Amino acid sequence: MLIVFTLTTFISATLLFLVQPLFAKMVLPLLGGAPAVWNTAMVFFQFCLLGGYAFAHFGPRLLGLRRHAVLQVIIVALPLLLIPMAIPAGTSPPTEGNPTFWLLGFMLLTVGAPFFALSTTSPTIQHWLASTGHARSDNPYFLYIASNAGSLVALLAYPVVVEPLLSLRIQQQFWGYGYGLIAVLTFFSAAILLAKGKAASAVAGPNTTANDAIAEPRPTGRKRASWVLGAFIPSSLLLGVTSFMSSEVAAVPLLWIVPMALYLVTFILAFSAWRTPSDNLLQRILALLCVPLVLVVALSQRIQPIAALILLNLSVFFVAALLCHRRLADSRPTSRHLTEFYLWLSTGGMLGGVFNALLAPLLFKSHLEYPLVLLLACWYALRSGPATATSTRTALLLPVAAIFTSALALLWLKSANPGASPSLPLLCMLVPAVICFLASKHAYSFTASLAVLLFAGQAAQTSLGRQLFVERSFFGISKVTEDSINHLRHLYHGLTIHGTQSTRPELRRKPLTYYHDRSPSGRVLAKLKMIPDASIGVVGLGAGSLAGYAVSGQTWTFFEIDPVVVQIASDPRYFTFLSDSPAPARVVLGDARLTLAHEQDRQFDLLVIDAYSSDAIPIHLITREAFALYGTKLKPGGAILCHISNNHLDLEPVLGGIAANLGLTALTSTDDTDGDDGRRASTWTVIFAGDRPRFLPSQDRTWEAARSCRPEQIWRDDFSSILQVMRWK
Repeated sequence: MLIVFTLTTFISATLLFLVQPLFAKMVLPLLGGAPAVWNTAMVFFQFCLLGGYAFAHFGPRLLGLRRHAVLQVIIVALPLLLIPMAIPAGTSPPTEGNPTFWLLGFMLLTVGAPFFALSTTSPTIQHWLASTGHARSDNPYFLYIASNAGSLVALLAYPVVVEPLLSLRIQQQFWGYGYGLIAVLTFFSAAILLAKGKAASAVAGPNTTANDAIAEPRPTGRKRASWVLGAFIPSSLLLGVTSFMSSEVAAVPLLWIVPMALYLVTFILAFSAWRTPSDNLLQRILALLCVPLVLVVALSQRIQPIAALILLNLSVFFVAALLCHRRLADSRPTSRHLTEFYLWLSTGGMLGGVFNALLAPLLFKSHLEYPLVLLLACWYALRSGPATATSTRTALLLPVAAIFTSALALLWLKSANPGASPSLPLLCMLVPAVICFLASKHAYSFTASLAVLLFAGQAAQTSLGRQLFVERSFFGISKVTEDSINHLRHLYHGLTIHGTQSTRPELRRKPLTYYHDRSPSGRVLAKLKMIPDASIGVVGLGAGSLAGYAVSGQTWTFFEIDPVVVQIASDPRYFTFLSDSPAPARVVLGDARLTLAHEQDRQFDLLVIDAYSSDAIPIHLITREAFALYGTKLKPGGAILCHISNNHLDLEPVLGGIAANLGLTALTSTDDTDGDDGRRASTWTVIFAGDRPRFLPSQDRTWEAARSCRPEQIWRDDFSSILQVMRWK
């Protein structure tokens, strides 16, 4: 019996956590590969999980154990009619407004039924075991560990084994076979339960005696609130750190799975008998790591290499989640209230997802939810135990000292030279940071000091210049700033510049950053000016910088998925590249793969792919199928010009491999010049068929043959692996 119950729990959890990255990767191309896709998907999965836990809790009480067991088998069997999972042809999200609720509804119709069925399995099987009278029935939490272990196996296997080796189609097929197996195991588990006869029918719940109730009182409202809060904090932190990593690197399953795997490990460790390291040591580690992380987040500082920044975020998340989950494990009830305990935990997890994915974009212009919940985590994790053993006087004086020191640092910063190094704010906050750490032996003192550090650091930001506009959308945070020293105006997406324009009237039509006249893109587009009837398509609008190369008679079409970016680039108060262009630009709103497919074939002389110049790249725009589509839109002798500058990913071999596979030529050129005049280093790859295009002069010897990946590593719509292109140094 235990073997069947354990296998059912383990395999259902494995399938549950395999379908999350699998389906999210399937739906990513519909929404431009935006990092918010994963957070929204997580909210949906958490809602389903809450529904599954509610069914496991209330089902036996309302239906009785036998009828509940029969219904459970039916619920698991019905989704077999919907397998294999697939996205219907012609599916298209709305191009106007926030697509969050569209995505939630779409997932409900496509993956909702099997996910709900799987989410009921673990708590139901544990409840069934507690009802059998078996020797292990008084403490079925070992099945919870098996469930988390299955989830962890799935998450670790996906980026290391599943994604690099199997196409999406094969993944869907294998997942369908696994779901069929879980349907069979659920049937056998129910049969074992029903075979217990009267012993199984005498279940706690509606038949519980008064003496039982006295012996095991119901959890208090305070305890339930503590369970919800203890689950809310790690859930919110999980989405916060995932959103940060996806925005800085790429919206890919690998960077979703690592935080989720750590999240599950903390559950396994917390609910096991192993208590090493001690809570006291973990509290000290949390305080030590939180201070530099809050500084980095507050001051928008980038740490290189990226591995160090990722490691810092993941370390803080792991320690905070482990402390929170240990508190939950220490307060867990006996098996009589097991399903209620899981119900409140799933409620907290769902609320964490709702806060990050649905409420935070409405409440905050920046990703403020991440550091705010980090403050809450510090208070929750440090509020009891040895870490609170300090005097009240110290607890009050240290935040005051931190505030005073921060104020002095800010005053000094404001009076300093505005053109000073971007690291200046970090230096100013070092003394307050030390004071903050000294306050870490008291939860309230440390949290207050950390909050002062956070908001003082945000006030001290000077590296991005004076802020003119900021807006947060489903696709990220767009910000317009002005550098009065160098007379430049910048468009930022996160921390990445997506366009710069001079505020000097005589220079405002001059493209800067990656598009200046000596850059690879500038040299190509300058030659294209010689073709007055040329047609140019640009995937990725940014500030509209490339329109600075337009001449009268040409046709320019920009493809942009984010309505906020279109709003900024079209507003002359911020940027005038579009309004000043002698060739009126057409802007097409929506994902480029979907909108380009509706464009006329053989339309463009040059197609510029500039949507993955950010550190977070939409994978579906750099696949073999994507470039096959691009090729159909080119005139004879046309070319595709790709911007592949990236801090963390080496995309050149991917493009080289795709070009070779399609029988095309790929050349790459790099400009290493960075400067205060608005120039930025950049790398570009041009892809074409046949002879060298006329706007790519043969005497320009900076273009060299692109490196190529192995044939089996070529990215396709149903296969890509971020591991092969990561820069770890």
